[in-house]
Parts: sequence; structure tokens; C-alpha cells
Amino acid sequence: MWLRRRAKPAPAANADERPGESEEPPARGRQGTEEASPWVLRFAASVPPGARVLDVACGRGRHARLFAAQGCAVDAVDIDAEAGASLAEVQGVRFLCADLEGGPWPYGGRRFDVVVVTNYLHRPLYPLLCDALAPGGMLIYETFMSGHERFGRPANPDFLLRPRELLDVFGAVLAVLAFEEGVVSLPRPARVSRLCAVRAAGDAHLRLDAHR
Repeated sequence: MWLRRRAKPAPAANADERPGESEEPPARGRQGTEEASPWVLRFAASVPPGARVLDVACGRGRHARLFAAQGCAVDAVDIDAEAGASLAEVQGVRFLCADLEGGPWPYGGRRFDVVVVTNYLHRPLYPLLCDALAPGGMLIYETFMSGHERFGRPANPDFLLRPRELLDVFGAVLAVLAFEEGVVSLPRPARVSRLCAVRAAGDAHLRLDAHR
């Protein structure tokens, strides 16, 4: 059963384990032709053509492809160079091979209308993700949380979100549109936490239909 929490002011609704990585599909570097996450699809529908999108730890680019197909200008980043090869022919996607955990943040000073993170966790990036949002920009985040270990990897608690962690971290600085925690069955059983929030611009947080 899902636990739904909404925060003011915008109520709505086979390698060793390493930080941020998971073997649960779709995983970093293994996304291939996996379908987009339903959570991402829910909010992608409101993103207009021409929006600037950043897909963090993009893997084979299922979400980069989704937003590019909508006419967005997409920057996709991953440590796996093969991910870039798989996106080379996708119009509207610019791929960067970078180590987000061992190297500098490659998007300093840049702002995006949408930042997407799925199946990836590296906590030092939290403030950088917020800073990468343009005024009115939207963060879509979904990854595994504590309790997932009974379904598979990642099982190390350091690589799993704590209960309410996304809400506590991002709800303090962004206007939360939707937040959920619970178990999903597809593509495989998993316990996840997911959030969508916007960086308020003026009265943007008061326009409740802005991201529907």
C-alpha cells in the first residue's frame, strides 16, 4: 500500500555494489530499450518542447529518449561511455561521459527546466541538483529505499534512501508536487521512494495546474 504525503505550499499528488549503483533493472548502463518509468511519464507530459532537460546517471537513456522525442534539448550524463554510443544517433540529446562521484560536477553554472534522476543515489549531489534547476524548474527523482534489500540489490543501507529522505531533503528548498513511498511490482518488485518538486519562481508554487 502506498503512503502518499504532500508538502506545502503545493499539495497534489554483476559487479560489486558501489555507491549509487544497482543491479535492479533498469540499472545504470543497462537501460537499453526499457520503458520509461511511470513516475517520470506522469510529469513528462507537462514538459513543453524546447525545455532544457538534464538526465543524471542516464544509463542507456530511456528518459533522455523520452524527452528528446517531446522536442526537448537533453543533456545526458553517465560514467558508462557505452551509454553515449547508444545515444549518439538520438536527435536532441547531448551525452557527456563523466564520473559524478569521483570528479567535479560538470554542470556548474548551468540551469535546466527539468532534472531527472532514477535508480541512482549519490547524496553529495543533492545540493547540486537543486542548484541546477532554473526558476520554475522541476526535479523528478525515483530510486530504491530501505526495505528493498528483501527484493535484491542494492542491499547496502548506505545506497538506499531512508524513509522520507527525499521529502526531508528537497522539501526544505523546493515546492513538492508529489511524494510517494512503497512497493512496485514492475519491472521487478522493488521498494522505492519518489518525488517531484519545483523550484518556485515568484508565485509559481501557487499555480497548482502549472505541472499537470
